[in-house]
Amino acid sequence: MKLIVITAEHFFDKEPEAINRLFENGMEVLHVRKPRAPVGRVIHLMERIDAVFHPRIVVPNYELTSLFAVKGIHLSRRDLDLWQPGRTGRRLSLSCSCHSFEEIAAAVVDYMFLSPIFDSISKAGYKQGYTPEQLIDARDRHLINDRVIALGGITAERIPAVCRYGFGGVAVLGALWADGNTDGLLQRFDELKTACSI
Repeated sequence: MKLIVITAEHFFDKEPEAINRLFENGMEVLHVRKPRAPVGRVIHLMERIDAVFHPRIVVPNYELTSLFAVKGIHLSRRDLDLWQPGRTGRRLSLSCSCHSFEEIAAAVVDYMFLSPIFDSISKAGYKQGYTPEQLIDARDRHLINDRVIALGGITAERIPAVCRYGFGGVAVLGALWADGNTDGLLQRFDELKTACSI
């Protein structure tokens, strides 16, 4: 099962160093998500991440794809219609976020996030969006498959359930970053990685 890491929404001290350490310890894919940040601050973050890891990073806008040799671009559902595959001059992975089974059925992307699977850890009040029965039904109808990544409230303890629902992977944020506290970061990452490999 794939393990995708999403950055904390807010910048914090030693974030680039923490990201580099995660890559050094086996992180395969990082989604940079700083929704309210000026692009200049995101560029500054990217510049401080070792360039050898850039091909494993997914960014949220075209400007960043022209400045860095990244893996891909993650667009909102509303921006997906504006996607121009040849715009960057090279092949990028394309992903998006979905919040219903109808959206995942309609999305023509390499992979997509479906959320919230469980109550969010990082967003207060962002509650589970699907019952176990709905997720099993979606799996049985092949709506949930290898291209669908579970997001929302993902912890190491919940990954076996995610696997039973047929997801191709998980995306983690709150369970890893713990409000920007990097104490124990690698241990939390190892627990998530181990759960994904069982």
